[in-house]
Amino acid sequence: QLQLVVSGGGLVQPGGSLRLSCAASGFSLDWYAIAWFRQAPGKEREGVLCISSSGGSTNYADSVKGRFTISRDNAKNSVYLQMNSLKPEDTAVYYCAAGGVCGSSWGLYRYWGQGTQVTVSS
Repeated sequence: QLQLVVSGGGLVQPGGSLRLSCAASGFSLDWYAIAWFRQAPGKEREGVLCISSSGGSTNYADSVKGRFTISRDNAKNSVYLQMNSLKPEDTAVYYCAAGGVCGSSWGLYRYWGQGTQVTVSS
């Protein structure tokens, strides 16, 4: 079964950090671009960051610049989203997705993880 498994969400105080993981099962991520999307209540799903198969990253959300980074470990068949200096407005369900190329449109991605809740609150 081909799937992406997302983990690492939770409740964190403003200014704190979390690292989300996206692990592939049943296929290799080596040749895929992997993106993180998020969706807050009442808002559309938005692209956050994407990392290409060659390791280059693209940022789609100005609000996370300098705070979030994306990385991949092909040996572990996983991609990570390191989130620092978290703000209440970062509260959302976070998804990872695998596709051929990076892009901000969710329609580009073939495989999706199940999502994990990130809540930033004091």
